[in-house]
Amino acid sequence: MTQRFELLQNLDQSDDLDDFEQAIPLMSEEEEKELTEAEIPDSLPILPLKNTVLFPGVVVPITVGRDRSLSLVKEAYEGDKIIGVVTQKNEDIEEPEYKDLHTVGTVAQILKLIKMPDGSKSIVIQGKSNFQVKDFTQSEPYFKADVEPFPKEMDIQGLELDASVRNIKETATKIINMSPNIPSEASIAVNNINSPTFLLNFISSNLNVSVNEKQELLEIRKFSDNLDKVMEFLEKEIQVLDMSEKIRTKVKSDIDDQQREFYLRQQMKAIQEELGEDAEKQDIEKLREKLAKKDLPEEAKETAEKELQRLEMTPNASPNYGIIYSYIEWILDLPWNEYSEDKLDLGYARKVLDEDHYGLEKVKKRIVEYLAVLKLKQDMKAPILCFYGPPGVGKTSLGKSIARALNREFERFSLGGIRDEAEVRGHRRTYIGALPGRIIRSMKKAGKGNPVIMLDEIDKVGADYRGDPTSALLEVLDPEQNDSFTDNYLELEYDLSKVMFIATANSLDTIPAPLKDRMEIINISGYTLEEKTQIAKKYLIPKQIKENGLKEEQISFTDDAIERLIDRYTRESGVRNLERQIAGVCRGVAAKIASDEIEDFDVDDEHVEEFLGKRKYFSDAAERTTVPGVATGMAWTPYGGDILFIEASVSKGSGKLNITGQLGDVMKESAMLAVSYLKAHSDKFGIPEEAFKYWDLHVHVPAGAVPKDGPSAGVSLMSAIASIFTQRKVKGTIAMTGEITLRGLVLPVGGIKEKVLAAKRAGIKKVLLPKKNEKDVDDIEEDVLGDLKVQYLERMDPLLDIVLEDEPEADPQKFFSVSEAHKASVSGKNGRADDSVEVVSRDDDKDNNPRVPNK
Repeated sequence: MTQRFELLQNLDQSDDLDDFEQAIPLMSEEEEKELTEAEIPDSLPILPLKNTVLFPGVVVPITVGRDRSLSLVKEAYEGDKIIGVVTQKNEDIEEPEYKDLHTVGTVAQILKLIKMPDGSKSIVIQGKSNFQVKDFTQSEPYFKADVEPFPKEMDIQGLELDASVRNIKETATKIINMSPNIPSEASIAVNNINSPTFLLNFISSNLNVSVNEKQELLEIRKFSDNLDKVMEFLEKEIQVLDMSEKIRTKVKSDIDDQQREFYLRQQMKAIQEELGEDAEKQDIEKLREKLAKKDLPEEAKETAEKELQRLEMTPNASPNYGIIYSYIEWILDLPWNEYSEDKLDLGYARKVLDEDHYGLEKVKKRIVEYLAVLKLKQDMKAPILCFYGPPGVGKTSLGKSIARALNREFERFSLGGIRDEAEVRGHRRTYIGALPGRIIRSMKKAGKGNPVIMLDEIDKVGADYRGDPTSALLEVLDPEQNDSFTDNYLELEYDLSKVMFIATANSLDTIPAPLKDRMEIINISGYTLEEKTQIAKKYLIPKQIKENGLKEEQISFTDDAIERLIDRYTRESGVRNLERQIAGVCRGVAAKIASDEIEDFDVDDEHVEEFLGKRKYFSDAAERTTVPGVATGMAWTPYGGDILFIEASVSKGSGKLNITGQLGDVMKESAMLAVSYLKAHSDKFGIPEEAFKYWDLHVHVPAGAVPKDGPSAGVSLMSAIASIFTQRKVKGTIAMTGEITLRGLVLPVGGIKEKVLAAKRAGIKKVLLPKKNEKDVDDIEEDVLGDLKVQYLERMDPLLDIVLEDEPEADPQKFFSVSEAHKASVSGKNGRADDSVEVVSRDDDKDNNPRVPNK
């Protein structure tokens, strides 16, 4: 019972709807007799109610909002105000039909009609007597039905009736006293009801039961059956209230004023205990069931069972409870002997790799070989591959394609910046918040024991006082050891031998030698113009069309437009920046289409500048070598190959050598070697002796803000210095690399493919390489080289004839001639004119980590 029981006074004079919601009339036996004996019309307009059951004698307020109901109420209120009220079988139905209504209802009289601001109406109705629907006769504009009386049978009299009435009053009073939401005055109203039938209807109307259960009470004919059912509901309500009081009392005795949050937890616990449920025991039982179904190695199974026994003996309030529970969960969640089935179809694997990536033949060949061996051998240790190359060439996405080709799960995490060994090997369980390392976490996430796990940026792993992560990776990436990998958290041997690890790196220099030795290095160099064009057409353009909300028929790119994008707006080994430029064009076209300027657009080479602005890169190698003293070198960087210009100039002085451009010690020494070699062979090259005694040489390598170092610039330095001393220009279409020695040898260097690709991007027609690097050129595909000519050098002797123009700009003898006064001045400063060379260089950034090392 949740309503407040008050006397209804001055019903017709009241304008406040709340008066009707809270008001309950009292009815004498004479008034009840008048109700039950009231004549029921043969036909009644029917008002369906969603969630209310009206009992005879009871007054209730009803809100009317449906069109049918509004029409009925308006017409009835203007007439005799008598209607029939029935309850819907399902309150969720907005527009009920005949079949959705109960057939037993109550004749009601409209006592009050109140118009609401939202257009709906509220009525106050009083039940009169029960009826039963014989047949519905109309549904529009409102329901109407032929009805017959549904009389109730009074089957008990005398003392039995008096005892029953007293019992039900006492029970109702007890509920009122136990319930904190019902005022005590309500018991007075209940005890003042004299009519047994109205008492039963009044209590039934206010029971805390469902609408369907109230409808059952309405449809009971015998008074005794109705009485028993109401008493059953009242007794159940007493039990609920009694249980709530017990819970309240028990919880209140266990807490104090400072533990309000703890109060809620204890209340939940008390409820579970009263219901016979114990959450902790249920959780432990779930773990036991999971352990019984899990196929674990013997050691792991024994450990899990032992920890489960500890968990049962540990109080749930103990800090150790959560630690033990989490540990058992980790053991049970890991895939111990669960493997995905490899798809050993070489043709399918090749097809998947070709679909996702253009080129990269070496990588694809290696994956197909692995599948072939696995197909023949059935059981083999997975290889540890390391994709090494500049950013944007597809190293990470290649890992996803490999997983798809093998039908395996794929997981990836980055090692860049990791300095804590525990990130790889896990924390000890003694630490608060301890977790397994990233390897074990990836295995749990994969859900299979043979996924493809990609270790991104393995060359950027750090080390500090918390340990060296690379030392932990030695065990992970060693096929001979990783079948028994031990995580600090699990402290169990876990088999990683079926996992295919793929690492990625931009540079091999920062990877420790023992770690590098455990991996199979696969070099993924940059792409040529032709390869980038195909990649743009097959992958990048369709992707950006979709991501920018366009359709394929709305935009197209010509081959000339793609080549202009590559040549003038990107200068990279990969295709990441190319994708950004394509996205820029797509956004420009999308803006025009969205503003209804155009319906579709064909992008050609003339439109590229319209969307992306002026060109960003120029192939200016030939322009920059139009004067003596400028040579074109080739450099390797972690971000791909690049070309650099070495500039040399002379001025009258005393033989000093100035070196600028933030060059490292190795490049400075290469410049000194070149000068020494030219001095030793000055007669052969036609360089006058005065050039070294009375002229200062300045060597500069742009860009000056970028640190540079490495031996491979020796040949380029030699060419630039020889050019300024011989006054013969360096040919503008030639680029070179190689290390030089005092004896005139040209030694091999690294990064050949990256350097060659950079030269080709810059418009170079011919490259000079050390003879011993010929094997590296053989690994470069012929279509990559295209029309680029390659010439090899073993010694420096033929170098100048190859790279320098035949005719000098000026006669060296005349150019380097100086006056006697200058000679005397130099002799006076030095005491005597000798052959020493004083080196002056910028060394203010000596210890910087070079961004453009010349490998």
